[in-house]
Amino acid sequence: MRLGVDVGTVRVGLAASDPSGIMATPIRTLARAESTNKDVVAVAEAADEAQALEVVVGLPLNMKGEDTASTAAARAWANTLKGLRPQLRVVLVDERLTSVTAHRALHDSGVAGRKHRTHVDQQAAVLILQAALDTERGTGRPPGAEVGGRKPRARRTTKEGGSHHG
Repeated sequence: MRLGVDVGTVRVGLAASDPSGIMATPIRTLARAESTNKDVVAVAEAADEAQALEVVVGLPLNMKGEDTASTAAARAWANTLKGLRPQLRVVLVDERLTSVTAHRALHDSGVAGRKHRTHVDQQAAVLILQAALDTERGTGRPPGAEVGGRKPRARRTTKEGGSHHG
């Protein structure tokens, strides 16, 4: 199972995949708690409970694919999660247009506009996670950039001057 997260300035949407990694569904919306990290702790605990393989966090780039203030906040949130659960794979994936698409999907399904706020973050998390699942299924490679991923090991040289792979 995998979790998807949409980190907003006010709320954090959470979604989960089925055990086969085929379909994402909404779980809940958490209040954003930058000063206490209660939202990050809640997601870490949800990952523990679900025995999640990874957490996919949306990275809100601008339309040119460049970082924004929200991008920095999402990276910091993902780094905090990784710090809480170093063994957990945390990845950042491009989430451009997910909020717009989430609002449209809620509208199309008959959810009144005034009720969108309570559901849009979960729906955005579903879209982020579903895109990651579909990308991995289509390409055979995990999507996004791993937070705190290991860098390739540097080659070491032995005393004799030859190289040693470690």
